[in-house]
Order: sequence, then C-alpha cells, then structure tokens
Amino acid sequence: MNLRTLLTRYSKGELSIDELQKQISVHSIEQVANDVAQLDVNREIRKEIPEVIFAKGKEYADLLEIARAAVHRNGRVIVSKVQPKQLLIRLCKALKKVKLEIEVGKKSSTMLVWNKSHFPQSAASGSSSRSGSSRAPPGGKIGILAAGTSDIGIAEEARLMAKSMGCQTIESYDVGIAGIHRLFPALREMISENVGAIVVVAGMEGALASVVTSMVNIPVIGVPTSVGYGFGSDGVAALASMLQSCTPGLSVVNIDNGIGAGATAALISNQLAKTTSRRRKEEEEEVKEQRNEKGKDPRKNKKDRTTTRTRKMGSQTKQSIINGTFQRNRDR
Repeated sequence: MNLRTLLTRYSKGELSIDELQKQISVHSIEQVANDVAQLDVNREIRKEIPEVIFAKGKEYADLLEIARAAVHRNGRVIVSKVQPKQLLIRLCKALKKVKLEIEVGKKSSTMLVWNKSHFPQSAASGSSSRSGSSRAPPGGKIGILAAGTSDIGIAEEARLMAKSMGCQTIESYDVGIAGIHRLFPALREMISENVGAIVVVAGMEGALASVVTSMVNIPVIGVPTSVGYGFGSDGVAALASMLQSCTPGLSVVNIDNGIGAGATAALISNQLAKTTSRRRKEEEEEVKEQRNEKGKDPRKNKKDRTTTRTRKMGSQTKQSIINGTFQRNRDR
C-alpha cells in the first residue's frame, strides 16, 4: 500500500490519525525475499534521493532480487561497486531479461536501473548536456570534473547518481593539474551554464579540488580516489590534501564516494532550480498584473476621472448656491 492510498483513506475518515501514523511506519520498510534486505522505500519522499544498493559483499541472487524489488516499488535504483566484472555483466543480462533499462557508467562498476513507466523520460534519454537530448531534465545542473583517466569510474558514479535525481550534468574528464590548461575551457563552460555545484574527482595528491575551488563562486564537492601508489596510496594523500585545503567553499566526501558527492551536488542544484523556478513564476505573475493594469481602456479611465471631477464640481456648485441663498436671506 502506497502513501497516497493511506492519505486517501485518512481523508475519507477510514483511518484515524493514530492509525495513519502506524500504517506509514509499517509501510516505510519493505521486506525482500526471506528477509534478505529491508528497503527504505520512503527515502525519496523524505530526501529526494533514490535507493542505492551497495553491491560489495552481496551475492548475485540477492542483488538481483533487491534490485527488482526496488525498481518495482520506486521506479529506479542505483547499484554501486558491482565486482568482479563478470558479476556486473551477469547482473545486467538478468535485469534486461525482465525488461528493465540499464546504464553502466564508463570505466565504472556502478549501474543505474530503471523502469520506463516510472523513470522520468528526460533522465532516461540522457541527462548530460552533451547527450543531444532536446528535453531538459526536471532538476538542476551540475558539473563533474575528473583529474585523470583512472578517476573516471568514480566520476561516473556521481553522474549516474545525479541523473537518477533528475539533474543535468556537464562532464569533463582528464583535466588534472599536470596539464592545467585543460581545465579552463571546462570551467568556462560550467560557469556559463550556471551549474549549481561542481564535483571534483581526483587521486594522487588530489590538488585539483583546491584549484577549482579557488577559481569559482560555486559549491565544490571533492572526491578523493584510491588512485596512487607509495606513500599516501589508496587515496590517503588525496583525502588529506582536500581536507587541509585553504580555499573556502570545498566540501569533501570519503575516498571513492562518488555516490555521496553526486547526491550532495544534485540536492544543492535541485533546490537552487526550485527557488529559481518559484521566483520566475512570481515575476511572471507580477508582470501579468502590470500588463492587466496597463491594458485597461484609457478612454474608460479618462471618463471615470471626468465623472469624478464633475461630481466634485457639482458638489461645490451646489454648496455655493446654498451659501449664496443663505447670505441673501440674511441681508433681507
């Protein structure tokens, strides 16, 4: 039973407020196949963030069952860190057999799974500004930068997460500080497109996040990756560098946490898009009211003003006559 059904029953008086609260609590969790998992099916209602399945450590049969249940209930799901690659391929084939749509990120072990009848058509057709889609997604817009080719997989996690939240993305990969001139055209595009946030994915020393933050007045989410070797390997150096950045405006997520970065950036941008849309509607209503005022018949306005003046003059004349008559009677 979904939330709308419960609210409808409450509005008809079939449920008391206490019963409604109890039913919402009961239906906020969905058991999956012999208690393999308990889906937080109302997460999107609370947070506007879809369900994410962390695949590492889960068996193939469990992943398939959980993914199908999540898509059936909410229309889409993110499955992250599906390893090894053979498991990813096998899972994709099984989900396609049950008529579900799938997108696997480039050089990534993360996939977005959705049902055509539930997932927004705009997002299903591709949320990237370079996808050629004529229909814009309903949410905001974010930028995603990857320092090196080895960082693309994590950057794609952020892209898929933002896409699942109806957010348009502008990506530019392999723009690290080793060739910093590659960065400027990408930043110029993101600024001109008014992105609401920028995700910066970088391994090694992780310096790209600080460089980007120092150049824009846009929230930046840094994602250190486990790319690197020797001292500070496995993302430790990149994480430490980003956490100790002296450029204000940089927030940092955990190592290889592209999902978290994409969700945060999308939330920021979507809220900004809502605010902008609301202000635009208010301005349009104000302009419409002004046009309605200007659109009134000027002759009618002139007639109204003439009538008012005539009435005023008539009142003054009547008073003068009364005063004159009173004065003459006095003189007699």
